[in-house]
Amino acid sequence: MKTYGLIGKNISYSFSRQYFKEKFKRDTILNSQYVNFDIDNLSYINNIFNQNNKGYNVTIPYKKEIIPYLDSLDFHAEKIGAVNTIQIVNEKKIGFNTDWIGFKKSLEPLLKTHHKQALILGTGGASKAVKYALDQLQIKTLIVSRNGKITYKDLSKEIIKNHTIIINCTPLGTAPNVDQAPEIPYEYITHLHLAHDLIYNPELTLFLQKCKEQGAEIKNGLEMLHIQAEEAWKIWNS
Repeated sequence: MKTYGLIGKNISYSFSRQYFKEKFKRDTILNSQYVNFDIDNLSYINNIFNQNNKGYNVTIPYKKEIIPYLDSLDFHAEKIGAVNTIQIVNEKKIGFNTDWIGFKKSLEPLLKTHHKQALILGTGGASKAVKYALDQLQIKTLIVSRNGKITYKDLSKEIIKNHTIIINCTPLGTAPNVDQAPEIPYEYITHLHLAHDLIYNPELTLFLQKCKEQGAEIKNGLEMLHIQAEEAWKIWNS
């Protein structure tokens, strides 16, 4: 039995396991399973690696923290500074990042000529991949966090007006905590804005709901999940 899996913490919300279960059935991939490795901290990680599994995805909160446990990184993962996919080759653990590809391909069809600057909410591993993708698209970015150079309290009408793409890279709003959303001044969002939430469960987060009420175009993270999962599968089986 070939075992693939997701490494993270409190990941019962994740659709990854169901996605690969359906993929194995759809593509007649035999003797394969995808499991959740839900761990409280990375002190358990070597126990997982020692099980001779075929490959892993990595999610919150370990996309950056897992890097010291790996043997090497590919070019993009090294540039991003975060890993969401691990390939095992001759017992060596190689880190990749397919989040940036998933986000880029998910966002590109929605871009219009006035989408020149973006707000990235959050500073975790996913936000690093989002920034990398936006850099490839030559879209200027401003990173917002609770304790960073730009905080949520710094967001003025002018900043919101000038940054017509807003991406939620925080876990705020993920099921079951669906009543949470980043604290930004939603009243300044207009029909010119594009709001992208990396969360896909629930389908319509409070963040997206608030942006939609202001006339913004919205998109959740489900397509990004599917794209990055297929990219991971290519890496595992290359």
